[in-house]
Amino acid sequence: MAKVAFIGLGTMGYPMAGHLVKAGHEVCVFNRTPSKAEAWVSEFGHRLAETPAEAAEGAEFVMTCVGNDSDLAEVTLGEKGVLRTLAADSILIDHTTASAEIARQLDAACKECGAGFLDAPVSGGQAGAENGVLGIMVGGDSASFSRGQPVMQAYGKAIKHLGEAGNGQLTKMVNQICIAGLVQGLAEATHFLKQSGLDGEAVFDVIQHGAAGSWQMSNRHQTMLNDQYDFGFAVDWMRKDLALVLDEARRNGARLPVTALVDQFYADVQTMGGGRWDTSSLLKRLEPGKK
Repeated sequence: MAKVAFIGLGTMGYPMAGHLVKAGHEVCVFNRTPSKAEAWVSEFGHRLAETPAEAAEGAEFVMTCVGNDSDLAEVTLGEKGVLRTLAADSILIDHTTASAEIARQLDAACKECGAGFLDAPVSGGQAGAENGVLGIMVGGDSASFSRGQPVMQAYGKAIKHLGEAGNGQLTKMVNQICIAGLVQGLAEATHFLKQSGLDGEAVFDVIQHGAAGSWQMSNRHQTMLNDQYDFGFAVDWMRKDLALVLDEARRNGARLPVTALVDQFYADVQTMGGGRWDTSSLLKRLEPGKK
């Protein structure tokens, strides 16, 4: 079993680090809000560190799972970041949804100190993290992937190597493009069936098993029918991810008219006070006064 550091104990990181313990790894954690690290240690045991650098000292694998590029830069490249103590032959595995640019920057920084790097954003939401069945999209060299994959299996169900550093983040962007358009379609369909006087549960019971079916439909149609939006990935985080997508599209020349439009629809939801609602709350924008 490996000696592992885990940096970032948010909605995703907290259970992911817990799965590493359950898999038999020795785990040291760091979180910028110390109370979360203390709660994690109370639940799982093991050790907490006062800085990312302290957590990474002597670790074979260092996992990061924080909010955005600036957060990631702080806990890796900052004065107390993990690269201050990252050992040669260790591997930094970043699970943050961030830009491909910072992934490439971290890859170069790790190479300078003789360490490996994998950009490995995840998909599957809070439930996937809690159940240890995340999809993990991985960029980086094949040797680092071969070493890191068995450790990531503690919380990953589908782990795919997609080529060089940055490709994991680019694949996560593809994932978010798919979700954005799909959820808008589901919101419009739900609104339409309500306006038509149809039995929503009966409709979805039929169509979710055909060509229109999706994970979003199977897992969110009931809560959308009930006007409940406290499940899964928040609008604020989706807008952060879509900003990464649209920035990258400006660089690579991709045309994403639907994604750009849905991003603005999510901005409307934020204006309605729904920044912490889950992404299926696009329906609220179509039915703002309904209960």
